[in-house]
Amino acid sequence: MAVRKLLMWPDIRLKQKVQPVEKINENIEKIWADLTDTMEAKSCIGLASNQVGVKFSLAVVDASTSRGQAVLMANPEILQVSKEMNEYTEASPNLPGVSAKIKRPRKITVRYLDKEGMIVRSDFEGLWATSVQHQIDHLNGIMYFDRLSALKRDMLLRRAKKIKSK
Repeated sequence: MAVRKLLMWPDIRLKQKVQPVEKINENIEKIWADLTDTMEAKSCIGLASNQVGVKFSLAVVDASTSRGQAVLMANPEILQVSKEMNEYTEASPNLPGVSAKIKRPRKITVRYLDKEGMIVRSDFEGLWATSVQHQIDHLNGIMYFDRLSALKRDMLLRRAKKIKSK
């Protein structure tokens, strides 16, 4: 399909919640295809629709080592989280050049609409769980660095600004 242009932080659309998808149609399928192409082109393991300026609740995730295993989600919602936590270094193509270690639940159960328009419940673990949570945060207007302390967030944003100005 197409690689879409990413919004760059601090674009206000990255802080806005998206609208739910009413039904899966050709337009939604095209957006998913574009998100997958963009995710692959940017070497990401996930992408949410509002990262490319689309206001619908859509995300793609592929944390596989072989790629080509993308999970397409509409209206993803976390139902359960494990008490065990994992820590991964997270980043976003919307704020290039910086990253931070973020702790998130190691295992989650998510409900979403799949490409057939069916409601699915899936369990995700490890890096998959982290990426799904990261994308759901995006859909709710939350960037990964919003999960940092104010001091660490300010340091990260100052570093990003310095990188951008070079």
